[in-house]
Amino acid sequence: MAPRVVSVEADGGSRGNPGPAGYGAVVRDPETGEVLAERSESLGTTTNNVAEYQGLIAGLTAAAELGAAEVDVRMDSKLVVEQMCGRWQIKHPGLRPLAAQAAALVGRFDAVRFSWIPRDQNRHADALANAAMDAAAGRPPATPTTGQPPSTPATGSDPATAPASWEPRPSFTATRLILVRHGETAYTEQRRYSGRGDVPLSERGRAQARATAARVAELAPSVAAVLSSPLSRCTATAASIAGALGDVPVRTEDDLIECDFGQWEGRTFTEVREGWPGEMDAWLASPRIAPPGGESFTQVAERAHRVISGLLTAYPGETVVVVSHVSPIKLVLRDALAAGDGFLHRLFLDAAGISVLDMWPDGGVAVRTVNDTAHLAAL
Repeated sequence: MAPRVVSVEADGGSRGNPGPAGYGAVVRDPETGEVLAERSESLGTTTNNVAEYQGLIAGLTAAAELGAAEVDVRMDSKLVVEQMCGRWQIKHPGLRPLAAQAAALVGRFDAVRFSWIPRDQNRHADALANAAMDAAAGRPPATPTTGQPPSTPATGSDPATAPASWEPRPSFTATRLILVRHGETAYTEQRRYSGRGDVPLSERGRAQARATAARVAELAPSVAAVLSSPLSRCTATAASIAGALGDVPVRTEDDLIECDFGQWEGRTFTEVREGWPGEMDAWLASPRIAPPGGESFTQVAERAHRVISGLLTAYPGETVVVVSHVSPIKLVLRDALAAGDGFLHRLFLDAAGISVLDMWPDGGVAVRTVNDTAHLAAL
């Protein structure tokens, strides 16, 4: 028998917007944390917001079927929470029928309370939703558990659902990614937001690029490809690395470009905090929130997914060097480590730092190095 009061955690999303979509919902006993019900479903091709509403509807339906009288709804969708609380208008006509359906379900309970939570506190529903999205996209479905699974990565492999094992894997079957952040620029030293602006390497940054090139050549004398963001601070770093490897061709990938920081571009952290305090708090709280006129980390993650998935297909069992920026590299590492979104604000990546991970065809991931800077000690 379900308790009188239950909590519903719901989420939804799409691989692209619109794209292959799905939702997940979990009903819990708020006192014990016991999972009372799970719901998830693939939705074909639709938008993030439609999937989020479908997750809410599924969670409320499951709570009603259990006979609950009161529900605490917890979602990381600010839009759905604010609209269901009546604080935001429902402007998109495609969402109005879904909101009406959710409102009708709300009326079946004595009380329903809505609260927004960060994504890393909604990991179970997030994993269910991602498994449904995988199925919609034709990927092997994830197998969620009743615990607290980590969020599904933005990369082609899925450490959250790969078979757990301490058994050593043959390294020759893995694709090894050597992730390199570009060398310093004037903005790096001044602690300014540096996104799409094409700020060149400083003199110290060029020295860092040369030292990094020598280190990469030690780590991987045989490299299949060097990929780079199209911005000059990355292409210059990549050119140094390619030269140290025997002039391996450098291929630029637009999807490796840094996050678009919009109105914050070129400003210091202090200036942004003073000028946009509310927007910064929202941005720090959720990867789905973008800076004014900019791009969210969720959108950056989708770009990183496209690149990494392509590499795993094109270079199975080989080594690839990827030269990019803080945001794309952090997102790849977050998901390789099956970490929550708080990881994005806790990991520091130095200019010209090196991270290494191996990715196997079955979704297995081994993170071997994070932010190695030993090669920069003499500079």
